[in-house]
Amino acid sequence: MTKTESGAPHISGRRRLPTVACVVLNLNGRELLLQTLTSLQQQSYPGLRIIVVDNGSNDGSQKAVRQTFPELPLIDTGSNLGFGEGNNVGIRRALDEGADWVFLLNNDTEIEPGAVAALVEAGERAPRAGILGAKIYFFDRPDVLWYGGGRVTWWAGLISHRGIHQRDSQQLEEPADTDYVTGCAMLLRREMLAQIGLFDPAYFPAYVEDADLCERAHRAGWRTLYVPAARVWHKVSSFSGGGTTPLKVRLKVEHNLLFFHRYARWYHWLGLPLGIAGQVGLTAARELLRGRPQNLVALGRGLWDAAQR
Repeated sequence: MTKTESGAPHISGRRRLPTVACVVLNLNGRELLLQTLTSLQQQSYPGLRIIVVDNGSNDGSQKAVRQTFPELPLIDTGSNLGFGEGNNVGIRRALDEGADWVFLLNNDTEIEPGAVAALVEAGERAPRAGILGAKIYFFDRPDVLWYGGGRVTWWAGLISHRGIHQRDSQQLEEPADTDYVTGCAMLLRREMLAQIGLFDPAYFPAYVEDADLCERAHRAGWRTLYVPAARVWHKVSSFSGGGTTPLKVRLKVEHNLLFFHRYARWYHWLGLPLGIAGQVGLTAARELLRGRPQNLVALGRGLWDAAQR
């Protein structure tokens, strides 16, 4: 795939460049992680610090990082804390070390050399931007979008990516406010984190914690921005095994319902139950037609688990 280089950011009105720490969370992704770290070390942003957090891997990831990248700090949590709390460990370390911005990047990505610079420059130009996200493509289809901004459809109970599965187009080339930024590649402002806190570990082990953080940011007066000048390629769903797996179905159903239960306004509830029922029905029909009864079971389990919250 072709990834164009871009230089260091031009940020006016400051005597020093903001400090940026990149947190990469890993769980049993040794080879993917090494590829991601190699990609990160090509970033054009001066002084970018990288922090690796290992969530209790048993595939030799820790040893591989220490051997291949001995200069990088590695925090071994000793057990799987989930996406949210695992990243929180790295975020706390970054903030303790004085980072102005914390950049979260999945361990199954490759990133364009100028991506961090583009995100920071956009953030510095928008003082109320608390969370910024990259334009993300499928790694195996490098001109097809995975994330071009995020939508929360309150009446339908739906959290979705703009442009997913579409060929790249000029339509999504403009920076814009977005309902949420995916945690796959997310830049976080220090001042915002100090005000609203970190990821909520209630979304264990993964999914929807990013939308929750963004919604809390909105309610505290912060903006969430999509920055297409920053580009990332994602090897999708390596955590859940790839594709639409029972684990992914169960967690997304449970965590979507938790999110809407927490944040939907009273007037959304005039149509939200019907919207959720419609989404459940469509998902059930799709999985049935595709011959995946195990995902139907996972759908029911997700509904049951959400009801127990």
